[in-house]
Amino acid sequence: MAEAIQFSQIPSGIRKPGKYFEFNTSLAVRTLPGIDWQVLIIGQRLAAGSVAALVPTQVFSEQDAETYFGIGSIAHRMVRAALQANPYLKLTVCTLDDAAASVAASGTVTIANAATSTGVLSLYVANEEVDVVVNSGDTPTIIAGNIVTAITNLPDLPVTASAALGVVTLTAKNKGTVGNQIGMGYLLQNVSATTVTIVQMANGTTDPTLQNALNAVFAQQFDITITPYNTQANLAILKTQLETLSNAIEQRPGVGVYAVTGPLAAATTLAGQVNEGRILGAYLRLTAGTTQQMSAAYELAAAYGAVMASEPDPGRPLNTLALTGISPPAMADRLSRTEQESCLANGVAPLEVGPGLTVQIVRAISTYTLNPAGVPDVSLLDITTIRALDYVRLSCRTRIALRFPREKLNAVKTPPRVRTELLDVLKQLEDLNMVENVDTYLPMLVVQPDGQDATRLDAQIPADIVPGLHIFAGVIYLLLGA
Repeated sequence: MAEAIQFSQIPSGIRKPGKYFEFNTSLAVRTLPGIDWQVLIIGQRLAAGSVAALVPTQVFSEQDAETYFGIGSIAHRMVRAALQANPYLKLTVCTLDDAAASVAASGTVTIANAATSTGVLSLYVANEEVDVVVNSGDTPTIIAGNIVTAITNLPDLPVTASAALGVVTLTAKNKGTVGNQIGMGYLLQNVSATTVTIVQMANGTTDPTLQNALNAVFAQQFDITITPYNTQANLAILKTQLETLSNAIEQRPGVGVYAVTGPLAAATTLAGQVNEGRILGAYLRLTAGTTQQMSAAYELAAAYGAVMASEPDPGRPLNTLALTGISPPAMADRLSRTEQESCLANGVAPLEVGPGLTVQIVRAISTYTLNPAGVPDVSLLDITTIRALDYVRLSCRTRIALRFPREKLNAVKTPPRVRTELLDVLKQLEDLNMVENVDTYLPMLVVQPDGQDATRLDAQIPADIVPGLHIFAGVIYLLLGA
């Protein structure tokens, strides 16, 4: 006997004659859910910003960020770096105020000896070049004053400047350790006698807690969260948030991105402390004092997260993708092959310099290296693995929600119907090259009533994620002709 037709809107007890039709769209969608990566940037604002802290705000341009968060703020600078790397980003920003007990980082540029020729002093502050004309006869006091004027005329810089007796003091606009990320360098061109001594930005202390911003956006879905903070304390907070939102109950998964530009040992140590398959720590060594621009770590993180969002396929490797707008390191700072291997073995995602002095991704790996028992575990080595798994879950969940919104659980009839839908999802994922070997693992696809809850259906779903092609090895045989 055929199963009874179920109606949602037409009642069974009507007696007035008529031809009644209702619509059922539960079978309409046969495709997988679309991918529309939502990115969240967390960064500090300035008092001049028009949007208060802890108010998630969509941002579409750098000009928006200047107005909303204050020109030269950490949030503004991160937005600019992100949009340079990916202009089509779907971006939300949630800002923090400086912590009440925080101290701003500062550094100095000391000018000595009057110039005996005319030339140019190029001062590098973060990712910016500040050019100052030096005339023959200019004293250190004059040159220092001109530096202050030039910096003041570039309000998007993350610092303010003042001068006294030939010493320029640069102070970070935002307080906290993020100011310590701002590097400085210089280059004297055709300037004789004058010397420049730089003391790097330092002594910024006490960042605001990331928890406040994460609480403000807890109810929203973000696929990529970018943080300017590369301290164990704030990354532990991010780790907890991501694990909570990504679990089987919340099912609002995402990944986090931070960056380090200091010593390699510091990067590997921090990654070991994080050890999370949903967090990526980008690394680019930038030694302060070089004669070129040096992107701050928070700018690097913003650019990396934006590039990650540019790839619509969550499982596709990000190798060689460029971080447009990020300054390349000096030749002496570029990672050797051995150092890159060390990064990849210790949960650090290294960057390198490609053609055209472009900073590009080597391999996007997570910080996860050890399982809870402390045993080496490569299951979540690539950040693309967990992102692909998230998409498999979303695909299965969406299909079940569409097909069975108000279904009765018949122990005989319902499980095979659900299994058929899940198999269809897996086959489509296989067509997308997201999973493979569906037929091989078909016996593992099990749908059955729960043994304790009569209203619950349990499923076991095999997902053989297609890995990225990262390594090719070949042997070339020399064959000499007769």
